[in-house]
Amino acid sequence: MATDIIMPQLGESIAEGTIIKWLIPLGGRVEKDQSLLEVETDKVSLEIPSPAAGALTEVLVQEGQTVPIGTLLARVEGQETAAGVVSRVGGVVVHPVAPSPEGGDYYSPAVRQLAKEHSVDLSLVSGTGTGGRVTRKDVLDFIAKVQPSALSRQPPSPTLPLEGGLRRGSVERGTGGGAAAEEILPLTAMRKTIAERMVKSRQTSAHVVTFFEADFSGIAKFREGRGLTYLPFVINAVTRAMKDYPILNSSWGEQGIILKKDRHIGIAVALEDGLLVPVVRHADRKGLMQLAKEVADLAERTRTKRLNPEEVQGGTFTITNHGGTGSLFSTPIINQPQIAIMGVGAVQKRAVVINDAIAIRPMCYLSLSFDHRVIDGAMADQFMSKVKAHLEQSNWEAFL
Repeated sequence: MATDIIMPQLGESIAEGTIIKWLIPLGGRVEKDQSLLEVETDKVSLEIPSPAAGALTEVLVQEGQTVPIGTLLARVEGQETAAGVVSRVGGVVVHPVAPSPEGGDYYSPAVRQLAKEHSVDLSLVSGTGTGGRVTRKDVLDFIAKVQPSALSRQPPSPTLPLEGGLRRGSVERGTGGGAAAEEILPLTAMRKTIAERMVKSRQTSAHVVTFFEADFSGIAKFREGRGLTYLPFVINAVTRAMKDYPILNSSWGEQGIILKKDRHIGIAVALEDGLLVPVVRHADRKGLMQLAKEVADLAERTRTKRLNPEEVQGGTFTITNHGGTGSLFSTPIINQPQIAIMGVGAVQKRAVVINDAIAIRPMCYLSLSFDHRVIDGAMADQFMSKVKAHLEQSNWEAFL
């Protein structure tokens, strides 16, 4: 019996999704709840599990295509009825894949094409896919390990991922003198979405940034032996400061400023090909240990593309921890429709003046990008002063 694979509803405001990758080759075996394909929307990238076990006998939507919610993507045929299935889709006959004539492993067309482009002998590549099948990643990993002289002189694969949300393309511009002087790197769907949102945010909000410096001595001492990062302390300080300045937890509306009663804090997580902002809901109701656990879980599932769509929606304020890569200052762009975003720099020991004496303290620069349509500089500074005071307190036991 065949099971239809449908583009699922990935959130209330999401109308379509893009097929990033089929994780099981055509004809390959998939178990129930095993990841079958990777889908990307304008809000999240995640893996879709198979609703049934069987063989992937039809793939109706190819990688890179964007289709509406509810579109038939593929069919999985139960093992007992998979043999001999033939169906026509748009005039193309789709057969279940039989073992290769040589008796070796099955290789998908994408794998064969990639191997051909780089003159790779697939019998030398160890497969990590279902049943030991060779995947495109296996071939790319093999290519990366061998000597350049052993590779073909063909252009690189057009889907080889690069840092920053780009994928290497095969279009180059020469200067007439031999080597190409330029190379076009096609944009991924995520990079396009990020670009559109950042430009729209700049065009929407009147961005202003204010900077503060906080002494993390009390936090550093309290963290010892507890396995806590600095981020839960920052979330705690922000949500507590919002009690005194609730307008920081708001958004702009045509009929007035919309105050949000719930404090849902977005945490920016960097990915190889972009950025996602999962949300810690009701962050003001949670202690440091619970915040740490939830942040770690959300970050890990963001990087492994296992977030649920609702987990990146509904944020009321965003924190970006750019200090994790050593950055000291930043002027982050507001995550619409919120009215502010806080940047947290690296915590570094610096010489500071305390009671007219020079001391060494673990210090951290904090930035607040805010929408000047909603709040003025004085309000932003008062809020940041309160955040700073909370961070520099010594009684953290009460917030575990």
